[in-house]
Amino acid sequence: MSQIYIEYDFTVSPTQPYIEILIAELGGAGFESFVEHETGVKAYIQKDEWRKNVLEDIFILTSDEVKITFDKNEIGQVNWNEEWEKNFDPIVIDDTCAVRAPFHEAYNCEYEIVIEPKMSFGTGHHETTFMMMQHILENEWKGKTVLDMGCGTAVLAILAEKKGAKNLDAIDIDQWCVENSEENVNRNNCKNIHVSLGDASAIPVNKYHTVIANINRNILLIDMEIYKNSMLPNAELYLSGFYSEDLPIIKECCNKLGLTFVSNKKRNNWIAAKFVS
Repeated sequence: MSQIYIEYDFTVSPTQPYIEILIAELGGAGFESFVEHETGVKAYIQKDEWRKNVLEDIFILTSDEVKITFDKNEIGQVNWNEEWEKNFDPIVIDDTCAVRAPFHEAYNCEYEIVIEPKMSFGTGHHETTFMMMQHILENEWKGKTVLDMGCGTAVLAILAEKKGAKNLDAIDIDQWCVENSEENVNRNNCKNIHVSLGDASAIPVNKYHTVIANINRNILLIDMEIYKNSMLPNAELYLSGFYSEDLPIIKECCNKLGLTFVSNKKRNNWIAAKFVS
């Protein structure tokens, strides 16, 4: 499908962690695709969906903590599927799990996941998704109930089911991500994943053996108590989407809620941490 898009090229200073926060807010305002670069991020919205006040409710643009400027241009038709085919290479995680698109050749490994990423997050290429998949590969999931918050493409929930999880709720605030997750769940023949639209208020009353949340620091801190209240005794919590300098405040928040830090992974200054209740 080809559409005419409006491109916003944002320059963000400092870049960390504000690019991630900006992307999250823009996603809620209707922007469909993001390309990070050295000084910021390019964000794309369909011309038919664009409006003059599209940035009116983007809170971070008025923050005193960061300077954000941008240029706006209308660009020609973009076939996003073709763009993904040119730029999306398969990845292999610890020689155990491969993530590829439908147009790649099949991999001979223990866990193979086929993802049509489109404009959603979570192909495994980003450091946070990669590390969260490592956590899943290293831990036991057989028979567990799982909550995947900010599921993106549902790649984490899909891997958890392939490792034996029995009932999984995958939730994302972005409608495009929900539709993409449902497609990927079906594509990978998963039977136990229920995908729904919403934020932490959409979490069912179910209690989970494991909660996964790969979002950003601010959302994690706001919703941490909700995650904790969704966990069974001795449950596991995996968090990512924040930088190494944010780990102390994440630990402090978890400790206040009775969650114990176990370990963390670090990749290019990004962190994926494990806690237990």
